[in-house]
Amino acid sequence: MRRYLFFSRYYIALFLLSLFFLISCQKTPSIHSLQPLPQDPYIQVYFNHNQAKGAEYTDPYRKITRPGDNLEQILIDEINSATSTIDVAVQELRLPKIARALAERHKAGVRVRVILEHIYNRPLSELTPEEINKFTKRERDRYNEFLAFIDTNKDGKLSSQEVNEGDALVILRNANIPAIDDTADGSSGSGLMHHKFTIVDNNIVLAGSANYTLSDIHGDANRPKTRGNANNLLRINSPQLAQLFTEEFNLMWGDGIGGKVDSEFGIDKPRRDPKQIKLGDTIVTVHFSPNSSTVPWHFTSNGLIGSTLEKATRSIDLALFVFSEQKLANILNNEHQQGVKIEALIDPEFAFRNYSEGLDMLGVAMSEKCQYERENRPWQVPIDTVGIPQLPIGDKLHHKFGIIDTDMVITGSHNWSAAANYHNDETLLIVQNPLISAHFIREFEQLYRNAVLGVPVPIKNKIQAQNKKCSHTIVTSSSSNSNGLINLNTANREELESLPGIGAKLAQRIIEARQQQEFTSIEDLQRVSGISQNKIQKLEGKVTW
Repeated sequence: MRRYLFFSRYYIALFLLSLFFLISCQKTPSIHSLQPLPQDPYIQVYFNHNQAKGAEYTDPYRKITRPGDNLEQILIDEINSATSTIDVAVQELRLPKIARALAERHKAGVRVRVILEHIYNRPLSELTPEEINKFTKRERDRYNEFLAFIDTNKDGKLSSQEVNEGDALVILRNANIPAIDDTADGSSGSGLMHHKFTIVDNNIVLAGSANYTLSDIHGDANRPKTRGNANNLLRINSPQLAQLFTEEFNLMWGDGIGGKVDSEFGIDKPRRDPKQIKLGDTIVTVHFSPNSSTVPWHFTSNGLIGSTLEKATRSIDLALFVFSEQKLANILNNEHQQGVKIEALIDPEFAFRNYSEGLDMLGVAMSEKCQYERENRPWQVPIDTVGIPQLPIGDKLHHKFGIIDTDMVITGSHNWSAAANYHNDETLLIVQNPLISAHFIREFEQLYRNAVLGVPVPIKNKIQAQNKKCSHTIVTSSSSNSNGLINLNTANREELESLPGIGAKLAQRIIEARQQQEFTSIEDLQRVSGISQNKIQKLEGKVTW
């Protein structure tokens, strides 16, 4: 009884939260009319598209003043506070200010370790003209963005000074900071080393959905109207949680650079069940992917997402970069049938692809070459509260969060896909706290407010054309079978990139090769430029056709 009579600062914060929440839920609030929400003492939440009053900063690279939380500066401030250790595991690190902060702490005697995805563990400034000429359009666009970013005098060339001051990986190397990638286990790479976390002094964890890049945090160098892919960052003060993240880091690190091939990435890591900790009135559950396909689905990260969704009694709000896990869509359908209100936003690039579960929720299906995915289940009672956010051209909805009943949040680096579940190194966090949930609710509402909902007319027309063309030949298929094997003939680019040693370039070549002639054996991959016999051996047991 004393607990309810004790009006602590926390409950005062909740009272203020209620007031602020009522203000924030007005029908058409303008930018900066929202009052900032109080933060939990253990877990602070930040968004680079935050529209609250006072959430504004000047982009340090493009010198653009814009609304939002400066996620990079939050990371740098924490790095600068380190006195003993800094461990960084992030798919891609291209921001020179973060690299310089790490270099300074390393020089001061702080132990700094960095793990990257192997695709992004090479300084872009060191690419040869021959390599650049072989780029796909997407790869060339990325390189041109990088060139515009660090070419400070805008002469179209990179001087040694520009490289040493602007190429983050060169800065790390010049500072002798030890860094490895997911080939340190002796393989050609795991699915994706997709983590986005930093641990400081075995006490503070910074984790979320953002890579440490200009486009993910601030905006594109060549597009001044962009404001960065929509992302979140959590700062968590907990030695107990930091220990769990350090265990994940150490499995991947092994004995570091130049040591034995004892790093463990992907499914080579031992199976670990979700761990739950209590921080004040907050319960945090953490789980690291991937999971072996031999593990029952409900014990996997996607299974944990599913069991969390099943706890909903009133509402579920989703903001997802990718949503392609059929079993999660089926769980949402069950919740919908039980009266739970569901609203969802998916990044425009993925929302209306044939494998998107957003289509299921809208009650429609798209085929690929007159083939539907296996177990595809469009909802018989569809909803019209699924759509795409309206972001500046060039920005993406990069979030991976769900909100359950206004008091529980699913977030982290983990996309809602089979690739994340079975191939990638990922972080999944479930946070139970109404104050923290309120921050995510506000982010969702400002994205949802101007979203385009329902099935767009071009997609309707495409579906009608498909139905007419394929009315007598349409069949079901799947990019992966029940054992989690990737089908070389039907897998999308993201799923192909989840395979060891298959980056964006090779994935595109595989797609182009199968369009000319389908694969009938794993040896057929030899006709794809860049795939050696050694790489084929590493794919054995992971693919089908």
